[in-house]
Amino acid sequence: MKLFKISGMFAALLMLSSCSMFEIDNYDAPEETIRGEVVDVKTGNPVLTDQGSEGIRVRLTELSWGPNVEHNPDFYCRPDGTFQNTKIFKGNYNIRIDGPFIPLVRETADGVPLADETITTDIKGVTNVKFEVEPFLNVRIVGDPTVSNGVIKAKVVVERGVSEQDFRDKIQPMGNWNDSFLNMTDIQFFVSYSNSVGYRARDDRWSSAINYTGSEFNDKFGTPITITSNGQIPSGRKVWVRAAARINFDTPVGSGTRRWNYSEPIEVMIP
Repeated sequence: MKLFKISGMFAALLMLSSCSMFEIDNYDAPEETIRGEVVDVKTGNPVLTDQGSEGIRVRLTELSWGPNVEHNPDFYCRPDGTFQNTKIFKGNYNIRIDGPFIPLVRETADGVPLADETITTDIKGVTNVKFEVEPFLNVRIVGDPTVSNGVIKAKVVVERGVSEQDFRDKIQPMGNWNDSFLNMTDIQFFVSYSNSVGYRARDDRWSSAINYTGSEFNDKFGTPITITSNGQIPSGRKVWVRAAARINFDTPVGSGTRRWNYSEPIEVMIP
């Protein structure tokens, strides 16, 4: 009886050893690279934003496996509007980005396609792509920020990157239109010790914001707005500042994420 039990156990082990769970994964590690840049179609300037989930989202979907395939894990652009991923399997991919610009994929509420400006390409070795988009806003700091008693003041100009009519022509056919989509909601003034200053790299002690309701900002487009940092930054320190602004429209549509357009970062010395 004991011999029978031992033999049975040995046979079970042999069966398990032949299962796929014991097979060695002999697939090559992903080693292809995708590099991209996101620029304003009108000016050729990079679309500046944040370096996190509030920034430009990049989504890859490998089409080599046929329809209904799941997309790869999302990743995000750098603050300068470029992106890179060095761990991609070789294959044919659809590349989609979502950010503070007119959506590349637009369809009606019933799912009828209106536009698809994504890129489909083979990724092999180092593959470079370029997206030309229509940013919602252009944000810049004019002149040099001034410092007095540890407080920074800067003049910020916000302009529409796409006209109200063009925005309406492209967004309204998607359904659920609301005039408030065009409203400017806030200007942020981010302060940080880091040159990657932004929402993800800000010092809350000194960063500040101006909020707007309804269409209150409409007559201020193109006009310098003075914004002031909070608190008192210690003397002898070097900080970085950056302005950001956004409209009342989320991308992707329905995500609830309203993304900022950014200015260039500026270095400021606190005397």
